Amino acid sequence: MSKSSSKVGAVVRVSLGNFLEMYDFMVFGYYAAAIGRAFFPTKNEYASLMLSLMTFGTGYLMRPLGAIILGAYIDHHGRRKGLLLTLGLMAVGTLSIGIMPGYETIGLFAPVLVVLGRLVQGLSAGVEIGGVSVYLAEIATPGRKGFFVAWQSGSQQVAVIVAALIGLTLSATLRPEEMAGWGWRIPLLIGSVLIPFLLFLRRSLTETDEFAARKHRPKSGEIWRTVMSNWRLMILGMMLTTTTTVTFYMITAYMPTYGNSVLHLSVKSSMLVTLCVGISNFIFLPVMGALSDKIGRRPLLLTFSTIALVTPYPILLWLVSAPSFERLLAAALWFSMIFGSYNGAMVVFLTEIMPVNVRVSGFSFAYSLATGIFGGFTPAVSTYLIHLTGNRAMPGLWLSFAGLMGLTATLVLTSSHFVRRTKQSGRAVNAVYELPVG
Repeated sequence: MSKSSSKVGAVVRVSLGNFLEMYDFMVFGYYAAAIGRAFFPTKNEYASLMLSLMTFGTGYLMRPLGAIILGAYIDHHGRRKGLLLTLGLMAVGTLSIGIMPGYETIGLFAPVLVVLGRLVQGLSAGVEIGGVSVYLAEIATPGRKGFFVAWQSGSQQVAVIVAALIGLTLSATLRPEEMAGWGWRIPLLIGSVLIPFLLFLRRSLTETDEFAARKHRPKSGEIWRTVMSNWRLMILGMMLTTTTTVTFYMITAYMPTYGNSVLHLSVKSSMLVTLCVGISNFIFLPVMGALSDKIGRRPLLLTFSTIALVTPYPILLWLVSAPSFERLLAAALWFSMIFGSYNGAMVVFLTEIMPVNVRVSGFSFAYSLATGIFGGFTPAVSTYLIHLTGNRAMPGLWLSFAGLMGLTATLVLTSSHFVRRTKQSGRAVNAVYELPVG
């Protein structure tokens, strides 16, 4: 097998494990209302939905903890061992919801066990994206790191597409009452069936040459101290990532609920829009990752964080003024363009600014703060803002806030002062400093 074929195989094997994480999160977002009725029944439909969405967000609260604990494990023991561990923990969360009896069957045990499953899954997810991104960065061919790392996010879009296709199929074959009663479990059970296959693929991964050649492998205490000593970098990394996480969960996990429950469009229309978003994201991510290899990360980050700041609210005002499938699709594809273009440069940039010895821990901690504080609660925040104000375009302001966070972080991280201080400290080396910065 040629070296290039071997690398392609490694990209596929490591990214497919990432697929399961996002697949499960998407299914939960798609069927949040049905899951809420099954595990959090109340007389108030809004309260039931909010409890379900808050459970969706609860998994993200564990991500920073997972980033520190499991990130330290990966930075010390290796990428391969860590990625096997995270996939195993992810499987627990998937099974916990798919096979869990509802509230009517086991009472309060149902919501408690579902929340515990989400917490275990959140612990794993806290380092999964970082572990995969760093693995891809370390096996990338010279000058193509952005393109390689983009496939981490690309695998997530495959999950979005598959989940949406399954959703469309189920909505076409099952009656609404069947879908609400038990049909929502089918996608989760399909994900559970894939677990043994995905574990088999990950077991065949080899350790990265860069990690294998490393003489010093810090222990947990040293890793945690290094991450904390770089607290400014972690905060900026969190801000940088917020644009990605909020936009992504808005256009994928929340879009079906928004289209159906807020705009009163059909489930089929909302799922079809989500399917198109997944395809659009899948195209933009590797293209813009490759472009960032050519022109640098900074121009893309500045351009698309600015667009994320100024356009979301006007776009959603236009959408809610006359809701339709066509307008929902146009708005979602616009946000998809922002997400794919920004994220194609952002993820590889985040791997590059982290101190080498704690690359997975640092990346995962910053990313997890963004998802835990902002991105993961996007469906719940959007639902609350609409309920509070009566304005169905309010999620646009949440997106704009995320764009402002990304723009501010980019300006600071790529400023001459920050670059000079970083080089002098020797704590982080960033390829953007060696590329054209626009």
